[in-house]
Amino acid sequence: MTLLEVRNVAVSIERPAEDVYRFASDGAHLPRWASGLGESVRREEGAWIADGPLGRIVVRFAPTNGFGVLDHDVTLPTGETVHNPMRVVPNGGGCTVTFTLLRQPGVSAEKFAEDARWVERDLRRLKQLLEAAV
Repeated sequence: MTLLEVRNVAVSIERPAEDVYRFASDGAHLPRWASGLGESVRREEGAWIADGPLGRIVVRFAPTNGFGVLDHDVTLPTGETVHNPMRVVPNGGGCTVTFTLLRQPGVSAEKFAEDARWVERDLRRLKQLLEAAV
């Protein structure tokens, strides 16, 4: 058994965890903060479909829950599905959102670092959107 390299990318947001979870778990909001998916998404058969620069992407979130679990599977145009663990954890009067990036087989160290920067930009955008809405 080989373990994948892991990088946890986190951002703290000055909004209640419930607000952040509600916003981030609504796939209709994905184009506003998750770059790379395209400018619009649509709901089909329990999944969110985006037609963006990479082609047709299918996003399936974990069932709605009270634990802040925002795990989601992303199916790429190649048919490959990547599981993305993500959590919203209460932190004082706000929360911390953590995305666990797993280095997939065949991904170079440079590409993995680039992916981590991309995730960080997206989480900072999520923070900006939610803190501006206060």
